[in-house]
Amino acid sequence: MTHTHTDIIMYTDGGARGNPGPAGAGAYITDGEGHVLTEVSVYLGERTNNWAEYQAIILGLEKLHTLYGKALSDMHIVIRMDSELVVRQLHGIYKVKHPELKVQYEKVRDLLETLSHVDIVHVRREYNKDADRLANEAMDRGN
Repeated sequence: MTHTHTDIIMYTDGGARGNPGPAGAGAYITDGEGHVLTEVSVYLGERTNNWAEYQAIILGLEKLHTLYGKALSDMHIVIRMDSELVVRQLHGIYKVKHPELKVQYEKVRDLLETLSHVDIVHVRREYNKDADRLANEAMDRGN
């Protein structure tokens, strides 16, 4: 099945106040037309910024699996995030060296393996405001 359009756009962001520090993850998920499907905002405890960035993708993909089940594997999903490091690691441009990040990386790879059509794209921070807001709301709740 060839896709000519995007079914789902998932914006993700993770952050920590201090590195490590109180961390939060956010995922803002829309359909291809930009209509909001769901949001994720989770406090993560004491974590590093990069760990939180990966966790935001994990939580978003898990939420999509819950919403769509097996149908998700045939959908075209675009993941947009402002962490250039994580995008480059997921594209295999940069190696993942930190042991805790390797675990997160593998979790994301496992979730992506079940999907046929996923693009992971770096966007500038100003185009990721909703996911950033959700991550910050999670950090606020945790403090």
